Amino acid sequence: MKCAILGPGGIADDQHAPAVNAHPDAVLWSVLSRSAERGADFAQRHALQSPDPVHTSLDTLLADKQLEGVIIATPDRLHEEQAVAAARAGKHVLLEKPMATSLAACDHIMKACDEAGVTLAMAYHHRWHAGHRALQRQVADGMLGSLRHMRVHWTFEAPDGGNWRSSPDTGRWWSLAANGTHCLDLIRWFMLPTEGNITDVRCLISRAKFASPHDESAIVLLRFASGATAEFSVSVQYASDPRVEIYGDEGWIRMENTLGRHGAGLIIHNDQSVAFHQHNPFLGELDDWIQAAREGRPPEVSAEEGRRNIEWLLKAIEASGEDRYTGV
Repeated sequence: MKCAILGPGGIADDQHAPAVNAHPDAVLWSVLSRSAERGADFAQRHALQSPDPVHTSLDTLLADKQLEGVIIATPDRLHEEQAVAAARAGKHVLLEKPMATSLAACDHIMKACDEAGVTLAMAYHHRWHAGHRALQRQVADGMLGSLRHMRVHWTFEAPDGGNWRSSPDTGRWWSLAANGTHCLDLIRWFMLPTEGNITDVRCLISRAKFASPHDESAIVLLRFASGATAEFSVSVQYASDPRVEIYGDEGWIRMENTLGRHGAGLIIHNDQSVAFHQHNPFLGELDDWIQAAREGRPPEVSAEEGRRNIEWLLKAIEASGEDRYTGV
């Protein structure tokens, strides 16, 4: 599949582009950038193969008949316009999280992809962490008995308040979009098979460090149909080691430093270390998208799952009682 990357930012530069170049059935073809100079640097660094690889216009990029798919790694507020345009041009879409900034935008994207018959996959790469995948199957099969609680903690320290996610023009959430959407996806992935749907959400947020219009820290509490509970805490105010914990009637699991872009970390089950083979999770999600497009099947992380994630992010920020977002 000949692939374009929309947005040559950090995640595209150090993860998506190398993953495409490492995949035997993918070709890194072209890039969309607001800056022609930055796009040219990206094209040279990653050996893009189109005769005309650098575009500052989405229309010209999508007009390329040889292009087959796009990886959208742009700010959240741009996802709707770009994904809809790509679908209408007949290109398959791998969409970075979160899917969009409203349910209406999610529905618009899904409708366009459905009508065009293109594959839309969500880029929740933690589902392709080898340790996560093995444990998710085992937990669903009863490894911990009935689940009682899951906790995810993931923070980083932003240098200042100028991140694009802190602006209503480009984002909808900050800590919740940077890390929280991944935490929510992991919780749903592990808990839903045995504990049913989420039935209640509570949330506290803080803007104490940067006075951002969006969440700088968030603590989200969830209850499931079975009565099991979960929580996640995310922040851009301070640095800490990420951790995932799962508790059931027959034991517990702790995952230390498995969250991030690397596919590594330490996993402990009932005081015993769990071995797993480290590999690139971005290559896993890319392969699933390519194979889903070829086979005409749904991808593992579907548009519907991306929309449900947005639904609960919106309910969380509403539950905080401090929603200051004025965009659409």
